[in-house]
Formats: sequence, structure tokens, C-alpha cells
Amino acid sequence: MAGAVARYDRTARLLHWLIAVLLIGQFAFGWWLDEVPRNTPARGYFINLHKSIGLVLGLLILLRLGWRLLHRPPPLLAATPAWQRRLSDSTHRLLYALMLIVPLSGYLASNFSKHGIKFFNSVSLPPWGVDDRQIYSLFNQMHKLAVVVLLGLIVLHVAAAVWHGLRRDGVFSRIWLRPF
Repeated sequence: MAGAVARYDRTARLLHWLIAVLLIGQFAFGWWLDEVPRNTPARGYFINLHKSIGLVLGLLILLRLGWRLLHRPPPLLAATPAWQRRLSDSTHRLLYALMLIVPLSGYLASNFSKHGIKFFNSVSLPPWGVDDRQIYSLFNQMHKLAVVVLLGLIVLHVAAAVWHGLRRDGVFSRIWLRPF
């Protein structure tokens, strides 16, 4: 790699990695929730913890998106082929869309259930919607489908990052917390 590579600013890099770690944790937590017996106090506790982390994650994602809109990312390397530019742009747009859809659909589902959200198991956020199983199910299924698609895109994103990291072409170092 010749010359210095333009990097994302510190805030963008920090938000990227913080959201990445929290998303992976939420995926694991969400799948683990299926193991917690229904109609038990433990399930309610952990479901509300998952919802609370999801709300915080949703706000961080909005902050990240706002930051991205106000702070242009560094330009791709001049040698980047056009197909890679298009794929990168499309993937990032889909990642942002799904990162918004996942917490939003989970939040909406919670508001069409009698349970609402107990933020970090201490502050009740009563549902503003009616207790309707069909509406709840619609948003809950949207949430689950969006999670699966988001996870697939993240796998693609990580594979591309590893590929660029192994090639040492400068693309991965744009977002890495420390230069290498």
C-alpha cells in the first residue's frame, strides 16, 4: 500500500465498533431468550433487558446515521473497481436500513402487547398501542426476519473486511480503531 489512507474520523470509528459489539451481543441474547421458559419472572426480566438494550442500540444507530450524514466518509481508494464501489454502497445502505428496522420493529411489537417495556427493569414504558396479537405478530415477525437478513449482511461485511485486511490494501484500516 503506497501512501497514507484517509480514515473515518474517531467518532465514526468508535460508533462503528461499539454498535458492532452491541449488535453481536443482542443477536446472541435474542437467540438465547428462546431457552428461557415462558411465563416465568426470569423471562420477563431478560426480555425487558433485551428490549432496553435494543432501544439504546437504536438510539446509537440513529446517532451513527446522523454522524454519517453530517460527516462524509473518506473516499474509497482510487484503485477500487466500480463493482466494489457499488457493492460497498449498496451493502452499507442496506446495513443502515436494517439496523433501523430491527430495533424499530421490536419496539413497535412491544407497543402492541399488554406488556410494553420496562426499561432496564426499572422504568415502565407502558404500551401506546392496543393489545393486539395480530399486529404484535406482524411486527415481531418483521423483527425476526430483519435480524436474519441483517446477520447475513454482517457476515458479508465482515468477510469483505477480512479480505481487505488480508490484502492490506488500506480499506480495512479506514475503519479500524488503530492504524496498522
